[in-house]
Amino acid sequence: MSEFWLISAPGDKTNLQAWERMNTVTSKSNLSSNSKFHIPDLKVGTLDALVGLSDELGKLDSFAESIIKKIAQYIGEVMEDSKDKVQENLLANGVDLISYLTRFEWDMAKYPIKQPLKNISEALAKQVTQIETDLKTRSAAYNNIKGNLQSLEKKTVGNLLTRTLADIVHKEDFVLNSEYLITLLVVVPKSSYIQWQKTYESLSDMVVPRSTKMIAEDAEGGLFTVTLFRKVMDDFKAKARENRFMVREFYFDEKELKCEKEELMKLASDKKQQYLMAHIMAAFATGVPKHLSLRNGFMVPTDSCELHLAQKTEAQDRGPLLRWLKVNFSEAFVAWIHVKALRVFVESVLRYGLPVNFQAMLLQPNRKSVKRLRDVLNVVFKHLDEVAAASIMDPGMDIPGLQLSNQEYYPYVYFKIDLSLLD
Repeated sequence: MSEFWLISAPGDKTNLQAWERMNTVTSKSNLSSNSKFHIPDLKVGTLDALVGLSDELGKLDSFAESIIKKIAQYIGEVMEDSKDKVQENLLANGVDLISYLTRFEWDMAKYPIKQPLKNISEALAKQVTQIETDLKTRSAAYNNIKGNLQSLEKKTVGNLLTRTLADIVHKEDFVLNSEYLITLLVVVPKSSYIQWQKTYESLSDMVVPRSTKMIAEDAEGGLFTVTLFRKVMDDFKAKARENRFMVREFYFDEKELKCEKEELMKLASDKKQQYLMAHIMAAFATGVPKHLSLRNGFMVPTDSCELHLAQKTEAQDRGPLLRWLKVNFSEAFVAWIHVKALRVFVESVLRYGLPVNFQAMLLQPNRKSVKRLRDVLNVVFKHLDEVAAASIMDPGMDIPGLQLSNQEYYPYVYFKIDLSLLD
C-alpha cells in the first residue's frame, strides 16, 4: 500500500508508553509497519505566527503535491512505451520514495533550522514555485515539438489517398522535365487491380503503353504510376474517376520532398533529444531495419554512422527533458516531505503546547486493516482529546463547537502521505 500516515503524540512518559502499546498491537496484528519520523528542534516563534503558518503550510502542502503529480505524470508520458519503468525512475535523493520517507532526515544545509519557521516555509514555497514555472516552460516546448510532429505524423498514417508520399516515391518513378509527357499517380482499390491493368491505356488518348507500375500498397489498394501526354491529363482524370481510380494531386518536386523529409527528421531528432524513445531503444536491442521509415512517429536512421550516433546518444543520456523531470521530481518530493514535517511540528506545538515535546511516527497501513488500525489509534490516544475521540467512535454524535469542516480530525496529529502519484 502506497499510503502512509504521519502522526504525532506528546513525548512524555505516559504517551511514550502509549506508543509502545500501539506498536505492540499493530505489529502483532499486522495492522501497519511503523517507524519513527525524526523532526529536528525547530524555532517555535509566537503563537500567532504558528496559527498563520498552519494555514499557509496547508496550502503549500497541496500545491507541492500537485506539482509532484504533474511531474510524475509527465515522466510517464515522456517514457511512452516504457510505462512499466516509470515508477523506478521516481526517486528522491537517489533512492525510492518509500525508502526516503521511512528514513527521512531533515536537510540542514538546504533548510537551516536556526532560522524562523516562516523563513523555512517561504524557502520551500519559492523552490516549488520555481519548479512549477520551469515545468510550464519546458512542457510548452515539449508540447510544441510533439504537436508539430503529430501533425506531420498524421500525413504518414492515412491511406494512400491522404498520406504523404515523400517516403514512398522516387525520382526514377517519374518522367521529368518533359514538355509533353507527365507521370500521374493513381490509387487503385485492390479489387480493381486487374481492371486497371486492362483499361488504363484506353481511359483516354495518348496514354503511354505499358507505363504503369505499382510503387506502394496498403490494406485498401495500390499506388500506380501512369505516363501520358499533358494535353489529355484532365480527360484521363475524369475517366479514371468514373472507374473508381483516384488520381492523386501530386507532382514530383525533388527540393520540396527533400525539405519535407528533413523537417520530419529534424522534428524526430528534436523529440528524441527532449525525451526517451523507449520503442526505438527496444528496436536497437533487436536490430533496426536498414531502410529509412517512419515508425510510431520516429524516423529510424538508415546510415550505419547515424545509427551508431543515435545509439550512443540514447545510451549516454535519455534526453534533457527526462533528465530535468527526474532531477526536479526529486527536488519537489524532498521539499514536499519537509513541508509535511513542518506541518507536524507546527500542529503538534499548537495541539500539545510548550515546551516542545512530541514524538512523530510514520505508519504504513495494511490495505485490509485500515479501519481496524484507525480504531486502535483512537483507543490508544483518546485521552488526548476525549471529545474528538467520542465523535469518531460515534459518527452520528453531534457535539456543539466541534466543526471539522469535513476535514479529518483525530485525537492525535495526523497527515496522510499518498505515494500513488501516477493514478
